[in-house]
Amino acid sequence: MRIAYCIAGTRRSRGMERVLANKTNWLVAHGYEIFIITTDQCGAKPFFELDNRIKCYDLGINYEENNGKSIWNKLIHYPGKQYRHKKALSQLLKELRPDVTVSMFCNDASFMPSINDGSAKVLEIHFSRFKRLQYGRKGLWRLADRWRSFTDIKTVRGFDRFVVLTEEDRQYWGNLSNMTVIPNANTAPLNKGYDLESQHVIAVGRFDYQKGFDRLIQAWHYVDRTHPDWQLDIYGDGTDRKMLQALISDLHLDGKVILHPSTTDIMNRYRESSFLVMSSRYEGLPMVLIEAQANGLPVVSFDCKCGPKDIITDGKNGLLVKEGDISALSEAIIKLIKDKQLRQDMSHEAIKMMCRYDEEAIMAQWVKLFHQVIVKR
Repeated sequence: MRIAYCIAGTRRSRGMERVLANKTNWLVAHGYEIFIITTDQCGAKPFFELDNRIKCYDLGINYEENNGKSIWNKLIHYPGKQYRHKKALSQLLKELRPDVTVSMFCNDASFMPSINDGSAKVLEIHFSRFKRLQYGRKGLWRLADRWRSFTDIKTVRGFDRFVVLTEEDRQYWGNLSNMTVIPNANTAPLNKGYDLESQHVIAVGRFDYQKGFDRLIQAWHYVDRTHPDWQLDIYGDGTDRKMLQALISDLHLDGKVILHPSTTDIMNRYRESSFLVMSSRYEGLPMVLIEAQANGLPVVSFDCKCGPKDIITDGKNGLLVKEGDISALSEAIIKLIKDKQLRQDMSHEAIKMMCRYDEEAIMAQWVKLFHQVIVKR
Protein backbone atom coordinates (compact mmCIF):
# COMPACT_ATOMS: atom_id res chain seq x y z
CA MET A 1 0.00 0.00 0.00
CA ARG A 2 1.16 3.54 -0.82
CA ILE A 3 0.30 6.25 1.72
CA ALA A 4 0.94 10.00 1.42
CA TYR A 5 0.90 12.27 4.47
CA CYS A 6 0.42 16.03 4.05
CA ILE A 7 1.68 18.38 6.77
CA ALA A 8 3.03 21.94 6.95
CA GLY A 9 6.53 20.78 7.86
CA THR A 10 8.61 18.31 9.86
CA ARG A 11 11.36 20.71 10.96
CA ARG A 12 9.99 21.56 14.41
CA SER A 13 9.93 19.60 17.66
CA ARG A 14 6.17 19.56 18.10
CA GLY A 15 3.90 16.71 19.11
CA MET A 16 2.20 16.36 15.73
CA GLU A 17 5.56 16.06 13.98
CA ARG A 18 6.67 13.46 16.52
CA VAL A 19 3.51 11.41 16.03
CA LEU A 20 3.95 11.55 12.25
CA ALA A 21 7.56 10.37 12.50
CA ASN A 22 6.54 7.50 14.78
CA LYS A 23 3.69 6.35 12.53
CA THR A 24 5.52 6.61 9.22
CA ASN A 25 8.61 4.87 10.58
CA TRP A 26 6.41 2.00 11.77
CA LEU A 27 4.54 1.79 8.48
CA VAL A 28 7.62 1.79 6.25
CA ALA A 29 9.21 -0.85 8.49
CA HIS A 30 6.13 -3.02 7.90
CA GLY A 31 6.32 -2.85 4.12
CA TYR A 32 4.23 0.23 3.31
CA GLU A 33 5.48 2.82 0.82
CA ILE A 34 5.34 6.21 2.52
CA PHE A 35 5.47 9.77 1.19
CA ILE A 36 5.53 12.95 3.31
CA ILE A 37 4.47 16.11 1.50
CA THR A 38 5.16 19.49 3.13
CA THR A 39 4.52 23.13 2.29
CA ASP A 40 6.85 24.96 4.68
CA GLN A 41 9.96 22.80 5.13
CA CYS A 42 12.23 25.71 4.05
CA GLY A 43 15.12 23.40 3.20
CA ALA A 44 15.46 22.16 6.79
CA LYS A 45 15.96 18.57 7.92
CA PRO A 46 13.19 16.80 9.86
CA PHE A 47 13.59 17.37 13.62
CA PHE A 48 12.64 13.77 14.41
CA GLU A 49 14.51 11.01 12.61
CA LEU A 50 12.74 9.50 9.62
CA ASP A 51 13.52 6.13 8.06
CA ASN A 52 15.52 6.74 4.88
CA ARG A 53 12.97 4.71 2.92
CA ILE A 54 10.38 7.48 3.48
CA LYS A 55 10.24 9.82 0.48
CA CYS A 56 9.84 13.52 1.34
CA TYR A 57 8.64 16.30 -0.96
CA ASP A 58 8.29 20.02 -0.23
CA LEU A 59 5.95 22.13 -2.36
CA GLY A 60 7.54 25.43 -1.28
CA ILE A 61 4.25 27.27 -0.67
CA ASN A 62 5.59 28.87 2.55
CA TYR A 63 2.37 29.89 4.27
CA GLU A 64 4.33 30.68 7.43
CA GLU A 65 6.10 33.68 5.89
CA ASN A 66 2.80 35.53 6.40
CA ASN A 67 2.49 34.54 10.07
CA GLY A 68 2.60 37.44 12.50
CA LYS A 69 1.40 39.89 9.86
CA SER A 70 -1.96 41.65 9.55
CA ILE A 71 -5.21 39.93 8.67
CA TRP A 72 -5.25 42.01 5.48
CA ASN A 73 -1.88 40.55 4.52
CA LYS A 74 -3.38 37.06 4.91
CA LEU A 75 -6.45 37.97 2.89
CA ILE A 76 -4.27 39.24 0.05
CA HIS A 77 -1.77 36.37 -0.08
CA TYR A 78 -3.69 33.31 1.17
CA PRO A 79 -5.97 32.72 -1.87
CA GLY A 80 -3.01 32.76 -4.26
CA LYS A 81 -1.07 30.35 -2.07
CA GLN A 82 -4.09 28.06 -1.83
CA TYR A 83 -4.35 28.03 -5.63
CA ARG A 84 -0.65 27.18 -6.06
CA HIS A 85 -0.87 24.60 -3.26
CA LYS A 86 -3.83 22.74 -4.76
CA LYS A 87 -2.28 22.76 -8.22
CA ALA A 88 1.11 21.48 -7.00
CA LEU A 89 -0.39 18.86 -4.68
CA SER A 90 -2.77 17.59 -7.37
CA GLN A 91 0.08 17.14 -9.82
CA LEU A 92 2.29 15.38 -7.27
CA LEU A 93 -0.43 13.00 -6.09
CA LYS A 94 -1.19 12.00 -9.69
CA GLU A 95 2.51 11.22 -10.13
CA LEU A 96 2.90 9.31 -6.83
CA ARG A 97 -0.47 7.51 -7.11
CA PRO A 98 -0.97 6.77 -3.39
CA ASP A 99 -3.78 4.49 -2.30
CA VAL A 100 -4.49 6.75 0.69
CA THR A 101 -3.73 10.45 1.21
CA VAL A 102 -3.80 11.72 4.80
CA SER A 103 -4.22 15.38 5.75
CA MET A 104 -2.91 16.47 9.16
CA PHE A 105 -5.54 19.24 9.09
CA CYS A 106 -3.13 21.82 7.70
CA ASN A 107 -3.72 24.20 4.79
CA ASP A 108 -4.69 21.36 2.41
CA ALA A 109 -7.75 20.21 4.37
CA SER A 110 -10.24 22.55 2.68
CA PHE A 111 -9.53 21.31 -0.85
CA MET A 112 -8.00 17.83 -0.55
CA PRO A 113 -11.25 15.86 -1.02
CA SER A 114 -11.76 17.60 -4.38
CA ILE A 115 -8.42 16.35 -5.77
CA ASN A 116 -9.37 13.58 -8.19
CA ASP A 117 -6.25 11.41 -8.09
CA GLY A 118 -7.97 8.14 -7.14
CA SER A 119 -6.71 7.97 -3.55
CA ALA A 120 -8.92 7.64 -0.49
CA LYS A 121 -8.79 10.81 1.65
CA VAL A 122 -8.31 10.65 5.42
CA LEU A 123 -8.25 13.63 7.80
CA GLU A 124 -6.70 13.47 11.25
CA ILE A 125 -6.79 16.24 13.84
CA HIS A 126 -4.30 16.68 16.68
CA PHE A 127 -6.21 19.36 18.55
CA SER A 128 -9.74 19.63 19.88
CA ARG A 129 -12.88 20.74 18.03
CA PHE A 130 -12.45 24.15 19.68
CA LYS A 131 -8.80 24.73 18.77
CA ARG A 132 -9.43 27.87 16.73
CA LEU A 133 -11.59 29.45 19.45
CA GLN A 134 -8.84 28.71 21.99
CA TYR A 135 -6.19 30.75 20.17
CA GLY A 136 -7.13 33.72 22.36
CA ARG A 137 -6.94 36.21 19.50
CA LYS A 138 -8.89 39.50 19.46
CA GLY A 139 -10.75 41.72 16.99
CA LEU A 140 -10.96 40.63 13.35
CA TRP A 141 -8.73 37.64 14.05
CA ARG A 142 -11.27 36.33 16.56
CA LEU A 143 -14.08 36.72 14.03
CA ALA A 144 -11.98 34.83 11.49
CA ASP A 145 -11.29 32.05 14.02
CA ARG A 146 -15.02 31.73 14.77
CA TRP A 147 -15.87 31.53 11.07
CA ARG A 148 -13.19 28.92 10.36
CA SER A 149 -14.34 26.88 13.37
CA PHE A 150 -17.87 26.94 11.92
CA THR A 151 -16.68 25.84 8.46
CA ASP A 152 -14.55 23.01 9.90
CA ILE A 153 -17.68 20.82 10.04
CA LYS A 154 -18.18 21.14 6.29
CA THR A 155 -14.48 20.41 5.73
CA VAL A 156 -14.41 17.17 7.70
CA ARG A 157 -17.57 15.83 6.05
CA GLY A 158 -15.78 15.75 2.70
CA PHE A 159 -13.26 13.08 3.76
CA ASP A 160 -13.66 9.32 3.55
CA ARG A 161 -12.67 9.08 7.20
CA PHE A 162 -12.10 11.67 9.95
CA VAL A 163 -9.93 10.62 12.91
CA VAL A 164 -9.98 12.32 16.32
CA LEU A 165 -7.78 11.46 19.28
CA THR A 166 -10.22 11.18 22.19
CA GLU A 167 -13.77 10.17 23.02
CA GLU A 168 -14.18 13.61 24.61
CA ASP A 169 -13.43 15.33 21.31
CA ARG A 170 -15.71 12.96 19.37
CA GLN A 171 -18.64 14.33 21.39
CA TYR A 172 -17.79 17.93 20.46
CA TRP A 173 -17.96 17.19 16.71
CA GLY A 174 -21.47 15.78 16.82
CA ASN A 175 -22.91 12.83 14.92
CA LEU A 176 -20.54 12.52 11.95
CA SER A 177 -20.83 9.21 10.13
CA ASN A 178 -17.20 9.27 8.90
CA MET A 179 -15.63 9.91 12.33
CA THR A 180 -13.60 7.46 14.42
CA VAL A 181 -11.29 7.65 17.44
CA ILE A 182 -7.66 6.48 17.33
CA PRO A 183 -5.36 7.81 20.07
CA ASN A 184 -1.67 8.53 19.72
CA ALA A 185 0.58 5.57 20.46
CA ASN A 186 3.34 5.33 23.00
CA THR A 187 6.64 4.53 21.30
CA ALA A 188 8.84 4.94 24.36
CA PRO A 189 9.90 1.70 26.07
CA LEU A 190 8.26 1.32 29.45
CA ASN A 191 10.81 2.30 32.07
CA LYS A 192 10.39 1.88 35.81
CA GLY A 193 13.80 3.32 36.66
CA TYR A 194 13.17 7.07 36.87
CA ASP A 195 14.89 9.10 39.61
CA LEU A 196 12.53 9.13 42.59
CA GLU A 197 15.02 11.22 44.60
CA SER A 198 15.24 13.94 41.97
CA GLN A 199 14.27 17.47 42.94
CA HIS A 200 13.66 18.47 39.35
CA VAL A 201 10.21 18.88 37.80
CA ILE A 202 9.94 18.81 34.00
CA ALA A 203 7.65 20.49 31.46
CA VAL A 204 7.89 20.10 27.67
CA GLY A 205 6.37 22.00 24.75
CA ARG A 206 6.47 25.04 22.48
CA PHE A 207 6.99 28.44 24.05
CA ASP A 208 3.66 29.85 22.92
CA TYR A 209 0.15 30.73 24.10
CA GLN A 210 -1.20 27.19 23.83
CA LYS A 211 1.26 25.58 26.23
CA GLY A 212 0.59 28.12 28.99
CA PHE A 213 4.08 28.16 30.49
CA ASP A 214 3.38 31.69 31.74
CA ARG A 215 0.81 30.10 34.06
CA LEU A 216 3.23 27.40 35.15
CA ILE A 217 5.93 29.96 35.98
CA GLN A 218 3.42 31.93 38.06
CA ALA A 219 2.47 28.72 39.89
CA TRP A 220 6.14 27.97 40.54
CA HIS A 221 6.47 31.38 42.20
CA TYR A 222 4.28 29.95 45.00
CA VAL A 223 6.06 26.59 44.98
CA ASP A 224 9.44 28.27 45.43
CA ARG A 225 8.33 29.99 48.63
CA THR A 226 8.14 26.67 50.50
CA HIS A 227 10.45 24.47 48.39
CA PRO A 228 13.32 26.65 47.14
CA ASP A 229 15.55 23.58 46.72
CA TRP A 230 13.39 22.26 43.85
CA GLN A 231 13.90 23.28 40.20
CA LEU A 232 11.56 23.50 37.20
CA ASP A 233 13.07 22.57 33.82
CA ILE A 234 11.07 23.59 30.73
CA TYR A 235 12.20 22.15 27.38
CA GLY A 236 11.12 23.76 24.12
CA ASP A 237 11.48 26.58 21.63
CA GLY A 238 9.16 29.27 20.35
CA THR A 239 8.21 32.89 19.97
CA ASP A 240 7.43 33.44 23.67
CA ARG A 241 10.93 32.62 24.98
CA LYS A 242 11.83 36.25 25.72
CA MET A 243 8.50 36.90 27.43
CA LEU A 244 8.83 33.77 29.56
CA GLN A 245 12.42 34.62 30.52
CA ALA A 246 11.34 38.13 31.50
CA LEU A 247 8.56 36.67 33.67
CA ILE A 248 11.08 34.37 35.37
CA SER A 249 13.29 37.34 36.18
CA ASP A 250 10.37 39.50 37.35
CA LEU A 251 9.34 36.77 39.80
CA HIS A 252 12.97 36.31 40.98
CA LEU A 253 13.06 32.72 39.77
CA ASP A 254 16.36 32.87 37.88
CA GLY A 255 18.17 29.60 38.53
CA LYS A 256 14.94 28.07 39.84
CA VAL A 257 13.07 27.90 36.50
CA ILE A 258 15.29 27.06 33.53
CA LEU A 259 14.25 27.36 29.87
CA HIS A 260 16.10 24.65 27.93
CA PRO A 261 16.18 24.26 24.13
CA SER A 262 14.31 21.40 22.49
CA THR A 263 16.17 18.12 22.60
CA THR A 264 15.97 14.79 20.81
CA ASP A 265 17.11 13.16 24.06
CA ILE A 266 13.93 13.99 25.97
CA MET A 267 13.53 10.41 27.30
CA ASN A 268 16.63 10.78 29.47
CA ARG A 269 15.39 14.17 30.66
CA TYR A 270 12.17 12.49 31.82
CA ARG A 271 14.14 9.87 33.72
CA GLU A 272 16.13 12.55 35.54
CA SER A 273 12.95 14.25 36.78
CA SER A 274 10.59 13.58 39.67
CA PHE A 275 7.33 14.34 37.85
CA LEU A 276 5.92 16.29 34.90
CA VAL A 277 3.60 19.30 34.83
CA MET A 278 1.44 20.29 31.85
CA SER A 279 -0.08 23.78 31.87
CA SER A 280 -1.65 23.86 28.40
CA ARG A 281 -4.72 25.92 27.55
CA TYR A 282 -5.81 23.31 25.01
CA GLU A 283 -4.51 20.04 23.55
CA GLY A 284 -5.50 17.06 21.41
CA LEU A 285 -3.93 14.05 23.11
CA PRO A 286 -0.65 15.28 24.61
CA MET A 287 2.35 13.12 23.73
CA VAL A 288 4.27 14.59 26.67
CA LEU A 289 1.80 13.01 29.10
CA ILE A 290 2.01 9.64 27.38
CA GLU A 291 5.82 9.69 27.18
CA ALA A 292 6.25 10.85 30.77
CA GLN A 293 3.91 8.12 32.00
CA ALA A 294 5.79 5.51 29.97
CA ASN A 295 8.89 6.56 31.88
CA GLY A 296 7.07 6.13 35.19
CA LEU A 297 6.56 9.81 35.93
CA PRO A 298 3.50 11.01 37.83
CA VAL A 299 1.91 14.00 36.12
CA VAL A 300 0.11 17.17 37.16
CA SER A 301 -2.06 18.85 34.52
CA PHE A 302 -4.75 21.41 33.97
CA ASP A 303 -7.96 19.66 32.90
CA CYS A 304 -8.01 21.42 29.52
CA LYS A 305 -9.77 20.33 26.33
CA CYS A 306 -8.83 17.69 25.22
CA GLY A 307 -6.70 14.76 26.35
CA PRO A 308 -5.65 15.05 29.99
CA LYS A 309 -8.74 13.33 31.39
CA ASP A 310 -8.27 10.47 28.89
CA ILE A 311 -4.75 9.84 30.21
CA ILE A 312 -4.93 10.86 33.87
CA THR A 313 -7.11 9.17 36.45
CA ASP A 314 -7.05 11.80 39.17
CA GLY A 315 -5.30 10.56 42.29
CA LYS A 316 -4.13 7.33 40.60
CA ASN A 317 -1.41 8.14 38.07
CA GLY A 318 -1.47 11.89 38.47
CA LEU A 319 -3.40 14.97 39.55
CA LEU A 320 -5.94 16.89 37.45
CA VAL A 321 -6.44 20.56 38.26
CA LYS A 322 -9.31 22.85 37.24
CA GLU A 323 -8.39 24.58 33.98
CA GLY A 324 -6.78 27.98 34.60
CA ASP A 325 -6.61 27.72 38.41
CA ILE A 326 -2.98 28.69 39.00
CA SER A 327 -3.29 28.47 42.79
CA ALA A 328 -4.64 24.90 42.54
CA LEU A 329 -1.82 24.01 40.14
CA SER A 330 0.80 25.18 42.64
CA GLU A 331 -0.94 23.24 45.43
CA ALA A 332 -0.93 20.05 43.35
CA ILE A 333 2.78 20.47 42.60
CA ILE A 334 3.53 21.00 46.28
CA LYS A 335 1.46 17.94 47.19
CA LEU A 336 3.66 15.71 45.01
CA ILE A 337 6.86 17.38 46.20
CA LYS A 338 5.96 16.67 49.83
CA ASP A 339 4.75 13.09 49.36
CA LYS A 340 7.42 10.73 48.06
CA GLN A 341 5.25 7.66 48.64
CA LEU A 342 2.45 9.18 46.57
CA ARG A 343 4.90 9.80 43.74
CA GLN A 344 6.06 6.20 43.91
CA ASP A 345 2.50 4.82 43.93
CA MET A 346 1.55 7.02 40.98
CA SER A 347 4.68 5.94 39.12
CA HIS A 348 3.68 2.28 39.37
CA GLU A 349 0.12 3.10 38.24
CA ALA A 350 1.42 5.15 35.29
CA ILE A 351 3.35 2.20 33.91
CA LYS A 352 0.32 -0.09 34.16
CA MET A 353 -2.00 2.36 32.44
CA MET A 354 0.29 2.86 29.45
CA CYS A 355 -0.75 -0.52 28.05
CA ARG A 356 -3.76 1.31 26.57
CA TYR A 357 -1.41 3.12 24.17
CA ASP A 358 0.64 0.16 22.96
CA GLU A 359 2.09 1.02 19.54
CA GLU A 360 1.29 -2.31 17.90
CA ALA A 361 -2.35 -2.11 18.99
CA ILE A 362 -2.76 1.51 17.86
CA MET A 363 -1.09 0.94 14.49
CA ALA A 364 -3.29 -2.10 13.91
CA GLN A 365 -6.27 0.28 14.11
CA TRP A 366 -4.68 2.53 11.48
CA VAL A 367 -3.93 -0.37 9.15
CA LYS A 368 -7.53 -1.59 9.47
CA LEU A 369 -8.82 1.91 8.69
CA PHE A 370 -6.62 2.23 5.58
CA HIS A 371 -7.87 -1.08 4.20
CA GLN A 372 -11.49 -0.13 4.92
CA VAL A 373 -11.33 3.20 3.06
CA ILE A 374 -9.62 1.60 0.06
CA VAL A 375 -12.26 -1.13 -0.20
CA LYS A 376 -15.05 1.44 0.20
CA ARG A 377 -13.62 3.66 -2.52
